[in-house]
Amino acid sequence: MKILRNTLPALILIDIQKAFDHIDYWGGERNNPDAELNARKLLDYWRKNDLPLFHIQHCSVHPGSLLAEGNPGNEHKDIVRPLTGETIIKKSVNSAFIGTDLKERLDAANIDTLVIIGLTTEHCVSTTARMAANFGYNVFVAADATAAFAKKGINGERYNAETTHLTALSHLNEEFAIIVNTDEIIRQLEETM
Repeated sequence: MKILRNTLPALILIDIQKAFDHIDYWGGERNNPDAELNARKLLDYWRKNDLPLFHIQHCSVHPGSLLAEGNPGNEHKDIVRPLTGETIIKKSVNSAFIGTDLKERLDAANIDTLVIIGLTTEHCVSTTARMAANFGYNVFVAADATAAFAKKGINGERYNAETTHLTALSHLNEEFAIIVNTDEIIRQLEETM
């Protein structure tokens, strides 16, 4: 599937926030240490080409959460900090579509294609990608611009971060999204813009 279709693709940056630097809090292990670098590479490309982009910020309703507003962990990581005038959409659940105006903004701009990146693969990236596909958008997830944490299974077994990441992507692939990487996204856009 081609990334550039009927409209310019929107870049959706999911929850790239300082709270996720606390690896022990989220499971003790994280994969893909270059995810933020790849996210920045995509963000730079979108900015350079004046393509639509949306920063999603998780704002937990639980005051003790690292992601609660007012806590330092709620802030965007410096590497992808929004510039003045860039859209920031705050959410309090896994999907960037629930309780927000993201869909209305996308539809008002006639955007039909989304490139989703960010944290974490198994939670907010996956949930947002699934809902986007259900709404009829053409969805791409950049595997190397997302990352996951280790998880505990239902029987107490441990799944390492890479397995969690790859499993989450496999559940999305070719049903809810096309899984690509950063360089492939840029290559496709360079060929068609």
